[in-house]
Amino acid sequence: MTRIGVFGATVLFALVGTAALAYSQQDQPAEAQQSKSEKEIKTQQQDQDQAKRTQQESQKQKKSQKQTQQKNQQEQQQENQDQQNKKQAQQQQQQEQNKKEQQRNAEQRQENQDQQNKKQSQQQELKKQQQQRAAEQKQQQREERLSQQQQQQLVQEQQQRLVQYRQQLDQQQQQGRAQQRAESLRQQNRTAQYRFQEEYLQRLHQQQLRFRNDRNHDYDHDPYFYTAPIYRYQRGGSYFEINRYGADVLRQAVNYGYEEGFRTGRADREDRWRANYQDSFAYQDANYGYSGYYVVQDDYNYYFREGFRRGYEDGYGSRYQYGRYTDGRYSILDSLLAQILGFQSLR
Repeated sequence: MTRIGVFGATVLFALVGTAALAYSQQDQPAEAQQSKSEKEIKTQQQDQDQAKRTQQESQKQKKSQKQTQQKNQQEQQQENQDQQNKKQAQQQQQQEQNKKEQQRNAEQRQENQDQQNKKQSQQQELKKQQQQRAAEQKQQQREERLSQQQQQQLVQEQQQRLVQYRQQLDQQQQQGRAQQRAESLRQQNRTAQYRFQEEYLQRLHQQQLRFRNDRNHDYDHDPYFYTAPIYRYQRGGSYFEINRYGADVLRQAVNYGYEEGFRTGRADREDRWRANYQDSFAYQDANYGYSGYYVVQDDYNYYFREGFRRGYEDGYGSRYQYGRYTDGRYSILDSLLAQILGFQSLR
């Protein structure tokens, strides 16, 4: 009985152990499978996160590379632009240097031409002076001398002219007219014309001082007073005779008139003032260059104004229709000078 019980117990234990082992083996794969699935999910999640991080890093790297590339391109473009600007600046500088060089060469050529022209003008003037001296020597040889009575008559006429001229200067009429004229020019804002009148008055004043200081003229050795007339000219319907010294004074009157007229006309043009040569104080005065000798004042004034009118037209019109500019002086054309004076030879 005991052996059967033990055996039964043994069998029962075996059966129970087998069942328990079977149950244990049945439950274990499910847990392991569940643990493995969670691990795979976690691993998969990690792989996804890593892939995402890798993708983000790749995108970040690409973006950084793109920014670096754009920066490099901008720097290259800026460098190219800087090089182009530098090249343009160098070209512009070279062009300016070439332009300055051309200007210097042109100025040098002009200076050389001016020097050559001046040299030719001096040579021509020297030749002209030599010819004039030769002509004067021939003229002097042909000139007749006046009688003693005629010489005394000329001296008396000259002294009378000097007395009248000094009285005119002492009356100070010119000074009053000049002041009124200057005030009028200031009110009209004619700056250039006012400046010209002041210069004219200054030259006229210096001339009058020289005249006042000339009190001891040597009539005996002045060729004007013993030289016979060689020309005849007409003015105001009357004929007058004159020697070559008096003729030179009238030529000077025309040329001085032309020069002062040119300056006056140029001043009115600069002031944008209407042309009116008769309105000028210099035209009304007409005494610049007059020394009181050889010719009467009316004749000098007349021929001064003849030159003045033509000089004014040239100065106002900025041209040289009636005259020329040589060696710093304005003078009327020789052909026109001869026409204005109309000298007729007496021999």
